Amino acid sequence: MAEASKSQTVEGGCLCGAVRYRASGAPRANALCHCKTCRHASGAPSVAWTVFAAEDFAFTAAAPSVHRSSPDVERTFCGRCGTPLTYQRSAHRGTIDVTTISLDHPEQFAPTKEIWITHRVPWEALNPQLQQHRGSSVGASQD
Repeated sequence: MAEASKSQTVEGGCLCGAVRYRASGAPRANALCHCKTCRHASGAPSVAWTVFAAEDFAFTAAAPSVHRSSPDVERTFCGRCGTPLTYQRSAHRGTIDVTTISLDHPEQFAPTKEIWITHRVPWEALNPQLQQHRGSSVGASQD
């Protein structure tokens, strides 16, 4: 499996193709999130995220719909087909999290850690080969 750790340009978009985006540069993180809000926003037991510098990310086709899922978080999705696309916390405006599976080549962005495992649904197994974090991994050591 290829790993995308060096600088490159990648593209992705929604299921119906209306919303497209482009990101460049090396990803800052690749994580699998088990938090309650990611699960509800996606309708899935966890969500894989690839994090890029916000200045290296742009929507290139139709603008997505925006939902403020909490006071300091904006999530985008396709208003036509519903595909979840991005997550951005106002305190971290320098980065943007992109749903890994919406990338054209998600196989290049395998998660290296699992976060918010305390929110995990009990029937979803953790991957013992990945770093495990009880909450956010921002500023945290492996726990």
